[in-house]
Amino acid sequence: MIHKFMLGGLKIVLDVESGSIHVVDDLAYEGITLLEAGIPLYALGDALRHKYNAAAVKEVVEELRCLINNNLLFSSPAGGNVLKPPEFAVKSLCLNVAHACNLSCRYCFAGQGSFAGESSLMSREVGFKAIDFLLEKSGKRRNVELDFFGGEPLLNFPVIKAVTEYGEKKATAAGKKIKYTVTTNATELAGEKAAYFQEKNFCVVLSLDGRKEVNDYMRPYRDGRGSFSTIEPNMLRFLEERNHENYYVRGTYTSFNLDFSNDVAFLAGRGFKSISLEPVVGGEECEYSLKMEHLPQLAEEYEKVAELYLSYKNTPRAFKFFHFNFDLEAGPCLVKRIKGCGAGTDYAAVTPAGDIYPCHQFVGKEDFKLGKLGGELNEALIQEFGRANVFNKEKCSSCWARYYCGGGCLANAYNKNGDINKNDELGCELERKRLECAIYIKAKERMG
Repeated sequence: MIHKFMLGGLKIVLDVESGSIHVVDDLAYEGITLLEAGIPLYALGDALRHKYNAAAVKEVVEELRCLINNNLLFSSPAGGNVLKPPEFAVKSLCLNVAHACNLSCRYCFAGQGSFAGESSLMSREVGFKAIDFLLEKSGKRRNVELDFFGGEPLLNFPVIKAVTEYGEKKATAAGKKIKYTVTTNATELAGEKAAYFQEKNFCVVLSLDGRKEVNDYMRPYRDGRGSFSTIEPNMLRFLEERNHENYYVRGTYTSFNLDFSNDVAFLAGRGFKSISLEPVVGGEECEYSLKMEHLPQLAEEYEKVAELYLSYKNTPRAFKFFHFNFDLEAGPCLVKRIKGCGAGTDYAAVTPAGDIYPCHQFVGKEDFKLGKLGGELNEALIQEFGRANVFNKEKCSSCWARYYCGGGCLANAYNKNGDINKNDELGCELERKRLECAIYIKAKERMG
């Protein structure tokens, strides 16, 4: 299988199975198109000579023959699922230390922080048990990760400190290392709290949707006040102290800011260097939801972000865009290529009550409860999540992007279609567009 596309004046061809990327001229692009349509290689010259110079046609046909013979074009598929479901070996644990929040975000999947239940804060004892669980269930992994999450986790800062210090001691004794992350709305990111995260070199994910009017409409305080004027200064002050390293500003775009490239430009202009902007996930009934009719504009917006990325490169406004991180030489391992989402296999979430779920987006959905800290795990459910890979998903088998997205987000699939193996169609289209832009950027960078 191949995938051809044109972007920014370039004609690009991806060989899906080998991962080879070719930037070609008009002649080669038309030749590959004819081969894809079923014309045999030996007849390709005759099919092209009516339009192109004979010597050029001969040269291109030989180049295409060489690429095919070396499995760099129209290479053979892998031949089906040859991997057994992965065992449950936790690499990353999401610790929901606060099922409470001081904001009232309109699109919040966590029910304004309480996950559709009673507001609650995790105790030190549950946090310590979660550390023990992570170290025990990580198997032979030496490096593991812990993400303090919510709600708003800084509402339970004493427990964050206690769990971090407990984790440092336990990890050292176990010969392991824990990398700590906190995902925060930054309303409380100041003073002692900010200083602690700097001291411990936490990776920090900061929630900010972009322009003030966009952010304040979707992410207000509970009394209706906008949050931008509080959080943006907190973020920039915090990031200046760490030289803008080890963080991401993570925003969400909705139907209210379909022109989200302007939010990326705004964030870059304000000095943010690591940016992620995600499409909202919501039911059809939600006024902020994205729909298939929005796809043409959204695709155009991603192209604008790609050009913005290239134009800002090597300038003071240069930035990283999460979805354009693309490594041509050393991409993910085979398991991650066919199963990008680690939910329920190498990733899990723990609630204040000590309940374990495949990820934070499944929290509160009792059918997806994996177990409880200190108890037995639901092995059947773990196996179900382990089998959710690109070879076992009908639409993935014919998708050119399958080895890059690994089958997509299982929570989004369930929330949209009620089945972790039935992907969200719009989400897939957006992922494919982001990948095209990422490939285009790499091609431009290689060409100088």
